Formats: sequence, structure tokens, C-alpha cells
Amino acid sequence: MTRWTSDDMPPLTGRHAIVTGANSGLGFHTALELARHGAHVTLAVRDAARGESALEAIRAELAGVPAAGAVSVGALDLASLDSVREFADGVAESGDSIHLLVNNAGVMAIPRRQTADGFEMQLGTNHLGHMALTLRLLPVLARTGGGGTPSRVVTLSSGVHRMGRIDLEDLMGSRKYRPWGAYAQSKLANLLFTFELQRRLDVAGLPLGAYAAHPGYASTNLQAVGPQMRGSRLGARMTSWGNALLAQPAAMGALPTLYAATVPGLPPGSYVGPDGFMEQRGHPTLVSTIPAARDEGLAAALWARSEDLIGLRFPDASGP
Repeated sequence: MTRWTSDDMPPLTGRHAIVTGANSGLGFHTALELARHGAHVTLAVRDAARGESALEAIRAELAGVPAAGAVSVGALDLASLDSVREFADGVAESGDSIHLLVNNAGVMAIPRRQTADGFEMQLGTNHLGHMALTLRLLPVLARTGGGGTPSRVVTLSSGVHRMGRIDLEDLMGSRKYRPWGAYAQSKLANLLFTFELQRRLDVAGLPLGAYAAHPGYASTNLQAVGPQMRGSRLGARMTSWGNALLAQPAAMGALPTLYAATVPGLPPGSYVGPDGFMEQRGHPTLVSTIPAARDEGLAAALWARSEDLIGLRFPDASGP
């Protein structure tokens, strides 16, 4: 059986992709491979200095690759709706086409913090920030997709979504906060968002496809942030050992995202993950979700609540 790798990606010359959280880990390798295959890639990052370092690393990696696309950096803090608006306005004002939006950035299992808008940080960054970004970019994505090849939105979830529960009465964990429970809720929210977005795109007849992916257990700095914020040296060491002994490289973890982003003919609404044991590692394949992720009633309720929180509506965002 042939196992898909980044070498199987189609040429992407002339396409423009935005990858959030592209300064390290999965986002870096996603951006690198998209650019390697010819796409113009915008690294949408919170930390400008780290973004510039990633830009230089990608340029060095692709030196001498004749078909490589251009790479640029854009300032985006998903924990601030003002920053999301400013980034999206900049994209609209540039007149650029956007063929691909990769909602990759995230935080995992951190102590309770709030975004600039008062949202619980994990839900606010992983779900609400990306929903706001997607809705604000919908007009550009739709206009681009109207050229004949539908645009794509790929949102990263996690196998941890299987532990998730959407608590509509306490979305922000004000009454009870558990770092891993909040992370699992945000990753389940990513899937509910993706599938509800696709239903709405179908009804509206917009030339876009919504996809989801998860990386399995990939070695990135994401796992270390929670222990570091808690001041747990033991937790940080265990994370380091786990990454060294059990995790697959970040470049492998990026493959499901790249598959969802580029494979021709992939049905919208697909969910892609690794093909190995318990989806922890391996090459990309279509994978299943828990039933709650496909619950249309729950998705509609979360969507409505999320629209109220971010102050955006699907029809308003997509235009007439």
C-alpha cells in the first residue's frame, strides 16, 4: 500500500496560503512544505521576532528550490479579536487571493488564563479566534474559490477531542476549570465548527471546502507550555521524555494537515489523521470522530453561541 508523503503534494504555484502559528512545530512544517511546492505562504504569528526567524529558516531550507513560493510574515494574535480584525482587514486591503487557510495555532492544557476579550484562553484561541478569522476571511476565500478551484479551510483538532464535552452553560470554565478538560472541549469545538461550516457553505453555495485534521502525537513545543506556566519541572521533564521516546517528528505530524489542504478530490468535511496505532503516528488517512462531533444540534448551538461571543454572523461575513 502506498503511504502518502509531502512528495505526493501537487504543484501549488500561483496559490496563496495563510498558516496560523507557523513560527514553529506543525505550523512551521506545514508552511515549509506548502512553499516548497510553490505556494505563496503567509506565516500568521503572534510573535514578530519568532516569525522572522521562521521566515529565514524556511528561506534557507528552500534555497536552490526553483519552484519554491514566496514566504511572508503577518501579525496575528488569535487571543485578541481586534488583532484578528486588523489582520483580516490587511488581507482584504491587499487584494490578494487566498486559496487556503490553515487554522493551526493553539495552546494546550495551560493554567486558566483569559484572552484580551475575556474568553478562557484555550477556547478563545483554539476555537473562537480561528472562527473569527475564518468568518472575516470568507469573502476573500469565496472570491478566490470562484475562479474554478474551491478554496479550503483546514482546522486542526486533536485525538484528545474524544475526551471532550461542550459545556454550553459554562463554556469558559468559570465554575470549574480543568486544563485538559478545557483543551479537549476546544478540540471538539474545532470539529463541530468545521462540520457546521461545511453545512453552511453547502447551503450558501459558496466555493469553499471545510476540512479538519489532527497530527497524532507529534513532538512540538506545545506540550511543554502548560508545565512551564505551572512551574512544574517534573512535568516539563516528562514532556521532554515523552516527545523523545514516543512522539513522531513534527514534519510527520504536519502530513495530515497537508493532505487535507492539497489532495485533489478530497470530499469537503473530511477529517484526516495518522494511520498508525490509536492514530498516534503514521501517514495520513481518513479517520473517525466521536458521535458528539457530528451532532448537528450541538454544532448549531455552539455556532450560535460563538457568533454572539465574537460578534460576527455567517451571512454578514460571506456577503450578498
